[in-house]
Amino acid sequence: MHVTATPSPLVAPPRGLPPGLCFRGHQSVTLRTWTRPRRTPLHRSAAITAVQESAAPSLVVPSNEELGLDKTESELYAEFDALLDANTLSFKSGEKVKGHIIQVDQKGAHVDVGGKSAAFVPNVEMALGLVPRSNDLLDAGTSREFVIVRQDHRGDIILSLKRIQLSVAWQRLRQIAESDAAVTGVVAATNRGGLLVDVEGVRGFNPSSQIGIVRRTTNWEELIGRHLQFKILEVDEETGRLMLSHRRVMNEERLETFKAGDVVEGRVMSVKPYGAFIDLGGGSSGLLHISQISSARITAVDRVLSPDDRIKVLVLSQDRDKGRISLCTKKLEPAPGDMLKDPGLVYERAEEMAAQYRAQIAAAEAAARASAEQLDLEVLAAGAGEASPSGLY
Repeated sequence: MHVTATPSPLVAPPRGLPPGLCFRGHQSVTLRTWTRPRRTPLHRSAAITAVQESAAPSLVVPSNEELGLDKTESELYAEFDALLDANTLSFKSGEKVKGHIIQVDQKGAHVDVGGKSAAFVPNVEMALGLVPRSNDLLDAGTSREFVIVRQDHRGDIILSLKRIQLSVAWQRLRQIAESDAAVTGVVAATNRGGLLVDVEGVRGFNPSSQIGIVRRTTNWEELIGRHLQFKILEVDEETGRLMLSHRRVMNEERLETFKAGDVVEGRVMSVKPYGAFIDLGGGSSGLLHISQISSARITAVDRVLSPDDRIKVLVLSQDRDKGRISLCTKKLEPAPGDMLKDPGLVYERAEEMAAQYRAQIAAAEAAARASAEQLDLEVLAAGAGEASPSGLY
């Protein structure tokens, strides 16, 4: 644009002034405008042809079809998704996968497992117990093994660290059950059927019949939160069944205080036609069978013993699985029938007669061992003779 102007005081232009002309006083300003000539499609085509002709002969310009520029946006996205699917791992519930922890926040952890997007471990799947903070268990930048739980409604993969720990816990419980060892558990709750117990992060059940504490002396609600020892009766990971017995632990602890041949003082709890149950103290009891009361014939137990009678008995044997103790007074009699004629004499000489009984048992066991050793020697000698070449003997 070229402008020629002569400054002068500004005055109103006269009416009918043509466009592009301003009037300042008695002098005029003429505006002349210059514009670039427009390029027509013919011009652009000629320019492109000139560039192509000046280019090197080896230069090949790809077509729009080859560049994919003729495809719609939806078609391009579909191709991109297909490429992702072809290069993305497939995941199934229950499978183990190794992942790299990208970020840990208050809700859980974001993990790269090679999928389209990061997988997620919620706090409830962090550990078997209560998780105060995710950072206490997982750190960003580390790698761990996880179990695939499912895909949520958005298609994101949900992972679990707790399920790996749970599998390890079930394996350990099976090993404990096979070794018949005791395991420590925490009583979580009670119901009419027994106790709900947390053992190694697994919820187990202790039936009321397997509680080694008498209910009339202890309220089961008071056991909540207590650490007790249990024996495992049944363990089944597939059904989630874990059966426990506190009673078996208590019985074994009591049985350890009694050995075969010991004399124990007790109280007659009840009398039955087949014998009497004797309270041995400490929650232990045993059965004095009618055949073990006296060497003399007894027709009725209640003619010899009555409830609350104080009595001395000899421990014959123990059944650790059932927690039973077999008792005897017949071996304590100085003479056959003394339990019927003079029970006081039997109790007075109980330790003496028990010592004789233990000596008899020790002698019998020694004779049995010697006999077994002699038999083994004879078998070895017979085997050596059969293996010897003919004519040596």
